[in-house]
Amino acid sequence: MRLELIDKIEQRRKQLNITIDNLAKLSNLGLRTVHRFFAGEDVKLSTIEHITNLLGVDFAGNEIIPLKQLQKQRAKQKAIFMASLVQSTSALEMQGLEKDSLEKIIYKFEKEFLSGSYTNRLWVA
Repeated sequence: MRLELIDKIEQRRKQLNITIDNLAKLSNLGLRTVHRFFAGEDVKLSTIEHITNLLGVDFAGNEIIPLKQLQKQRAKQKAIFMASLVQSTSALEMQGLEKDSLEKIIYKFEKEFLSGSYTNRLWVA
């Protein structure tokens, strides 16, 4: 059963094009811990939970969040982060953006992460 779970999680990781290194970073786990998991060694239940939550699967490796939705969520997270950098810099210069402008920037970043040249970098931490 454990090897089946590992196989399903490995397939999902590859579907999303997430490297093991980025999987570790995004799930707030050590790289060595993630390697141990994929090697079939004993790991804490919380380790499996962090990995499965990030990949949108349950403890049996079954999809609970569709790939497209998971990608949209990640794109939104990255877009908000990028917009916050712009907003922080602008605020330092006393030129912070209005809410509507900020939402437009987030939307544009999100769209670019999903369909632009950054698509293959969606899961880079």
